[in-house]
Amino acid sequence: MTAELTDDATVDTRPLTLQRFRKATLIGDPDQPPIPRSELPPGPRWPALVQTIALMRFRHQLHPYLHRKYGESYTLRLVPKGRPLVLFTTPEATKEIFAGDPAVFHAGKGNSVLGPIMGEHSLLLQDGGEHHRARKLVMPAFLGHALRGYRAMVAEVAAEAVAGWKDGEEFESLDRMNALTLEIILRVVFGVTDEARLAELRPRVTATVEINPAILLGWAYPRLQRLGPWRRTIDNQVELDRLIYAEIRERREATDLAERKDVLSRLMAAGEEGRTGRSGGPGDRLDDTELRDQLVTLLLAGHETTASALSWALYELGRDPGLMARTQQAATSGEDGQAWLEAVLKESMRLHPIIPMVVRTLMEPATVGGHHLPRGTTVGPSIVMSHQLDSNFPEPEAFRPERFLPELSGAEAPSLHVWIPFGGGVRRCIGAGFSLMEGAEILREVLTSYDVAAVGADRPQVRNITSVPKRGARIRVTRRR
Repeated sequence: MTAELTDDATVDTRPLTLQRFRKATLIGDPDQPPIPRSELPPGPRWPALVQTIALMRFRHQLHPYLHRKYGESYTLRLVPKGRPLVLFTTPEATKEIFAGDPAVFHAGKGNSVLGPIMGEHSLLLQDGGEHHRARKLVMPAFLGHALRGYRAMVAEVAAEAVAGWKDGEEFESLDRMNALTLEIILRVVFGVTDEARLAELRPRVTATVEINPAILLGWAYPRLQRLGPWRRTIDNQVELDRLIYAEIRERREATDLAERKDVLSRLMAAGEEGRTGRSGGPGDRLDDTELRDQLVTLLLAGHETTASALSWALYELGRDPGLMARTQQAATSGEDGQAWLEAVLKESMRLHPIIPMVVRTLMEPATVGGHHLPRGTTVGPSIVMSHQLDSNFPEPEAFRPERFLPELSGAEAPSLHVWIPFGGGVRRCIGAGFSLMEGAEILREVLTSYDVAAVGADRPQVRNITSVPKRGARIRVTRRR
């Protein structure tokens, strides 16, 4: 089926969705021989299924345990077929991985577990020339001028949501932030303004974001796709894709595309001068299937991740009145306070990592961290360990936004090889700037209107594929007089 669906508004998009799931697999290269333990750093000898579950569900306990037991690098065996994952904890190894030849260090294969949801054209799943082309087309939608255009839109959505909070109300900030970041994605990224379309999209998007890791593991066993929760996941994707493709078709026909400021419209405008070519050069553009895949990637990468970072930030600020006052001052200082608000978000992401690691799969033998590793090995820095080692962040258990402001801390800002929530190198998250801008605007809207106090203690837990506050980062908001 053609990836261009603009000529017939009644076209059935279901075959495209089903084709994506049929192609999905975690097995990787069937010709890759098993890699002996002797060629890898040490690691636990538990069954591969046990190691996989431990990695996905108990990451906050597993990473420190492995670091204590095995040192700066260790190997996990994952389903299917006991595929090796070697994790590293030193900045030097992280730098080697991020600076590695993209032709050898493939990120797409390392993220293949997300393929059925994101699609093969996702920036997270592509490698080589395909990734270079897609990134070149998507990047302009996330550069400075575009970000400044989104900022007012984000502030408007945030102000509308925050205005509905009640004085003295106590709630789980994670729930409120999830609802808010979802609305921002639908309105600012997807560019949907019709309330009927928004009402259709919200539950489908929520079901996509709240995917259980067991569903992801199910792609290793294609027969499961016909059963219960896996079948429901596919049915939900069919409906979400139908809505997204309908939005894309209608947007193609819009006469004001050049004036629209949402991300989807900007992505469509890339290459619109011509309609031929697939090289990323003049005349190239993203087709409908590519647009769908990039939108869902932005959805998964930027929804609960940003919401979790914001909820932790509000919780940490609510535990320290002095820090709260300082941040409220920044919130009311316009551009002068922007750097402090972003530092608060960065420290939230450091102290409470949302994803546990960044991975690459070796297409050829390579040396990382002093280990000579064979082709087919997946490698990556542990974000969990990098962010909590005293050698990287003195007193790592303390919440100190000034770490990211050398003029205040008197020390160098953390390097991009120790603070790595957005990955690094040529594969660094393309939406990093959008995430920080969005988070800062939301903090500004909340803190100019309310005092915030944390309610009770909290700790991280894994929900779906991200880490979130176990108790939802409960806060109480009091309207500022």
